[in-house]
Amino acid sequence: MSYWDTPGRSEEWFTPPHIFTALGERFDLDVAAPAGIETFVPADRFITSDSLSQEWHGFVWMNPPFGGRNGLEPWLRKFFAHGNGIALTPDRTSAPWFREAWTRADAVLFTPKQKFYRPDGSLGRSPSNGTALFAAGERATSALIAAATSGLGILAKPLTTGRPDER
Repeated sequence: MSYWDTPGRSEEWFTPPHIFTALGERFDLDVAAPAGIETFVPADRFITSDSLSQEWHGFVWMNPPFGGRNGLEPWLRKFFAHGNGIALTPDRTSAPWFREAWTRADAVLFTPKQKFYRPDGSLGRSPSNGTALFAAGERATSALIAAATSGLGILAKPLTTGRPDER
């Protein structure tokens, strides 16, 4: 999930299963899966390395590495270019990458702070902020609506200003 939980120890943080229960979906592809470690992601296929240079297909789940100041930008660019899935990120609304993703999302679900799992199966401490789930496509938007209805978070629909660089 994040560097603030155990600085320098791992970028591998696994999404808790209750998020997938709330979404009520099975994914065709997890594009940022860890190698050799089973996670809670209900997906048919997993990319464990070099995901940004591979072709993505179908309905994707993306919980990319959060490391580095602008580390999410290439992941989000590829995610929105693919246009079919759900991406999990920190809810850093003031960050330029978040603001760009906001303009491209069909819906965004803001969750309270979530404790993510470590590779050893233990539950991490509470992070400093909540998370955001970005929807790309109708199926993803429906899943976020279902998750919001079940109480997972606050659903928002990004509005555009009509500027050519939006959407």
